[in-house]
Order: sequence, then C-alpha cells, then structure tokens
Amino acid sequence: MCGIAGSWFPEARDDASLHALGARQGEAIAHRGPDDAGTWADPGAGLVLSHRRLSILDLSAEGHQPMLSRDGRWAIIFNGEIYNHGALRAELATLGHGFRGHSDTEVLLSAIAEWGVAESLQKANGMLALAAWDRKQRRLWLARDRMGKKPLYYGFSGDGALVFGSELSALRAHPALEARVDPDSLALLLRLDYIPAPWSILRGVYKLPSGSLLSLDTAALQAGPGSLDPVHSPQRWFDALAAQREAIAHGFAGGDQEALDTLDVLLREATAMRMEADVPLGTFLSGGTDSSLVTAMMQVQSARPVRSFSIGFDNLRHDESAHAARVAAHLGTDHTELRVDGQAALDLVPSLPDIFDEPFADSSQVPTALLCALTRKHVTVALSGDGGDELFFGYSRYARTLRNDAWLRKLPRSMLANRIGEPGEPARMGGLAALRAELRAGDLQGHARNRMTRWRLPEAVVIGAHRRKTAYDDPAALPGVGTPGDALMAMDIACYLPEDILAKVDRASMAASLEARAPLLDWRVASFAWTLPLRMKYRRGELKWLPRQLLLRYLPKALVQHPKTGFGAPVGDWLQGPLRDWAEAQLSETRLREEGHFDPAPIRRTWKAFLDGERKWHTHLWGVLMFQAWRERL
Repeated sequence: MCGIAGSWFPEARDDASLHALGARQGEAIAHRGPDDAGTWADPGAGLVLSHRRLSILDLSAEGHQPMLSRDGRWAIIFNGEIYNHGALRAELATLGHGFRGHSDTEVLLSAIAEWGVAESLQKANGMLALAAWDRKQRRLWLARDRMGKKPLYYGFSGDGALVFGSELSALRAHPALEARVDPDSLALLLRLDYIPAPWSILRGVYKLPSGSLLSLDTAALQAGPGSLDPVHSPQRWFDALAAQREAIAHGFAGGDQEALDTLDVLLREATAMRMEADVPLGTFLSGGTDSSLVTAMMQVQSARPVRSFSIGFDNLRHDESAHAARVAAHLGTDHTELRVDGQAALDLVPSLPDIFDEPFADSSQVPTALLCALTRKHVTVALSGDGGDELFFGYSRYARTLRNDAWLRKLPRSMLANRIGEPGEPARMGGLAALRAELRAGDLQGHARNRMTRWRLPEAVVIGAHRRKTAYDDPAALPGVGTPGDALMAMDIACYLPEDILAKVDRASMAASLEARAPLLDWRVASFAWTLPLRMKYRRGELKWLPRQLLLRYLPKALVQHPKTGFGAPVGDWLQGPLRDWAEAQLSETRLREEGHFDPAPIRRTWKAFLDGERKWHTHLWGVLMFQAWRERL
C-alpha cells in the first residue's frame, strides 16, 4: 500500500529538475507511504516517476520503488497488493525469471516484462493502481484494479505535461497545474455526496475508472488535452458489467447447501490470502454481518487471537460498539474499542478536507477516519467487510426500490402520463412531494436514483453547472439480464462502491498510513456472487440471506440477527449545536456570493429550514459545507 505520482513532459528535461519535481509530488502524498521514498527519471523522454512506500511485504531495500525490470526496459510504480504473487512467482520462475527479493512489486514487474501490462493484470488477483513506463516504445500505461479499491488521477498541466497520482494533491504539487473547480463535478458532489469517475472536482483532471487501462504514446502526449476523452480513452481490461451479465446468464446450478459451502471455501481462501503480511495485522469489526464474517474467517485460520477494532459514539443511534464487543468475545479476538464523544469527532472536522483530498460528503467519513487512526496505533494492515452489501443485496433501499417500482407498474397509464413539473428538493421531506418524485421516476433506474440523491436539482444551486449522467441515469449501466435486484446491485458496483465506499476507506486508511484489505471483493467471490439467484440474497424480507446463513456457522443466532444500523455520524445534531457557528460562517450569503460557486438563495433557504427544525436538510448542507471547507485549502 503506497502512493504513486509522476509527470511526463512532451520534450526532454534535465535530470535534476525532473527528480526535484518527482520529490515534490511524492512529498504531497507522504502519508500514503511514510517508510520510504524514491524517484526515477528518463530525462530524454521527459518523464519522472515518484513513489512513497508503506512497507508490507519484503521490508528490505529490495522492495524499493520505482523499480526497473532486469533488462532495463520497464520501470514501474505500484500502489496495492498482489495476493497471488506467490503463484505468479512460481510460474515466472519456470520461464527463466529470477528475483532479488520477495516483494509482489518485483513479481508484477517481471510479469509485465514477460506478458505485457494487460495480460499481467488479468493474471493478478489484488488491488492496485500503477504506472508502467516502456522505455523501448516510450509508452506510458496507467491502470486501476477490477473493483476500484485503489485510486488514480490524471490530467494535463499548463505546460503540456501529463501529471498523474494517487491523490489530487500529487497533481497539484506540479506548479503548472491549474486548480479550477469544475461546476459540473460540484453538482455531482451535491447530488451524490461524492464525485464519480471519470470526473474530479478540478476541470481537466480525471479519475481512471475501476478496471481500466490508459495507454499513451509520445504522439498522444504531444497532442495535449485534446487527445484524451475521459469517457472513451481508457480501455476496460476488466469489464465488471460484462462479467455480471455472463455470470447471471450462466447462473448457479446448486441448492442452498452447495451455495453455502462454496461461499465458505471462497471467502476463507480470499481472507487467508489477505492475511499475508510482514507487519502486524488486524480487522475492523463493527458487529455487522460482513465485518463479523471476515473476522470469523480470520480467527478460524489464525493460531492466536486476531486483533479487532471498533468505534463507539456517545450518541446511541450511531453506536454498535456493545454488539461488536459481544461478537469479538464469542470469536475470541483481542478486541480494542475506541469511545468517541461528540467533541472528539468535532475536532476531526477541520481535518476532513486534508484527509479526503477531494470534496467528499458521506458522513460516515468521520467514524471511518477515527477508526483508521485508532487501528494504526496497533497494526499496519486491517481487513474490512466492504463489498458485501453490493454483492449480496444488503441495503434496505434495495427492497424499497423494488417495492416502489412494483407499485408504480400497477398504476393506470393515465396517471403516469399526467406527471408534470419537477418534484424539487421537498421530495426529500416525504409526503406528497416524495410521492410526486416516485411517480416522476418512471422506471427502476429512476427509483434507484431517488434513493441515492441528496440535492435533486443541484444544477439550480451550482452556478454554471450542467447535468452529467452516472450509472443511475444511463441505461447502458444496466445488465439487461437477470432481475431488477441484479440491476440495482450493478449500478452500485459501477458507481457507489468504487467512488464512495472504497474511496472513503482508501483516503481514511491512507491518511493514517494503514493498509485496508477487503476479502469480499476478491474477484472470485464477486464472480460467484453474481451467479446467485436473488432468492439466495433476499429471502422472506431478509437482506444478505446467504452471508447471514454462513455466519450462523460461526456465531449464535442472537448475534447474527442484529439489525443493520449503518456507520454514519450525527451530523444533524452537530450542525444544530457545536458546529452551528462554523457552518454559519461557511454558508454566509456574502461569502457564497463572493466565491461565485453557489447561488446563495437556495442554500440560505435550506439552512434556515434546517435551523427551524425541518428534518433531513443536514444531508443537503453537509455536501456544501465539505466543499466550502475543501475550497479553503486551494
């Protein structure tokens, strides 16, 4: 787990200036890799690669990056872990490859030298973002893993260089990068709480989508920004939607018992692979189905008590720590719990723009960041339960969406034909406005979009913004086979999972120099989950049916049938209380007008309605506040 960055100029540059720039870019993401730093330059090509290392495998100097292949043709910077590096090493050894150390980076580099970038990615099982430079062909390859666990940004600077890195801060360290806010992306933030790939908050800077590969030669570099289409230039080396279609069409032929046994074996193996480390390792344990299942899988394969970590709030609506402690006691883990009062959480709020680097407004960012900071005091690697909801139908909003879609299909066509006007922001308040919004949705995708959006019309709030399509708007994002439930999960796997859930965990863990690993997102587990019929995921009103049944092999029924609480934060209480003055300053009409990003009127109306006691508006306001706090760092 590390941080990568680099710059590629369209003309030769002197070695000293390239190394100085690379060091500057690396320093901007030093928190991602405090153990080692390195730069490598190809002056004749105008390229510099920079790396910050968090040492997990092979703590020796043999794991230092940037790393060159034995023949000198390839240079690589790599962020992530290749869990099947042992099997790949053995295969490469039969082909004549030798190894200096035992890092997975060296294995990946040898694989690229043997098979090329795309085929090596297909063979690898892990999480990654990488930049690989082919010195012979003067071609740069940028890649991101199948499910989107590791981030990668790229764009052109004002002096014609292609700049790239794990976080925006690495790109902004390039002195010629223009940091201009993209209003269309800002509207996405207000709509979704995050900005999905391929977009970023900065105009002309993009995120590489999950499972994608971008390859550029010298001609493309010299063509400048016009050579890059962020939607069509990256190529899918792993197409999750196509994989889902194939899995759904193929189906799972066995019954419940066969499905349970298969999931048990796959998840045990995926967990065991992620327990390999040359540093202390633990697990996040919220007490929910997914984290409990991962913790159980770790404990049954460990000779000593696994280190487990949870967080508890003084606000009982958001506190699951007592249940997590009961799960830990039953499994026999070495459990650590952090009790957080409101003040401790509030003290973190000013740091959120630095931790998340790009504006981000999922309120669970607060407990996630606190949990990662706690965990890092004891271990360097932690396993998480991320991915279970999106693979096994774990969100209650899925059930509500199916219900509303079925209800709408029963209404007379004349009623649907008479839908008029936009429902607007009051749709978040329930009642007739919410009913109008559901009538207007018209189809499954519309109902799903209603469940996922904060500001329904953010383009009316962000000055100069236009609406961009996401997986919740584009029919091409739907599998086209299977059930409506499969379609709901597919949309989340395309958008919400990589760009909210995984982005949140990556930034929070990396800010604490902690590596987070997700066994449920092993691509073999995901591929199996996609074959399962919906009745194995959602049965008689029970969400995540199959994982819950599997958990019963490890925990008593009373600990498994605990209701899902979520992992949020009492943002509404904070904004009504100790954060009120801070929020008022951020949302002052004068400031909003002078900065020119928002129309002050709808924001001030929303702020007043919230202070007057209307429910839910804190979710609208938190996105505006997170942008305002981030903008102060520009």
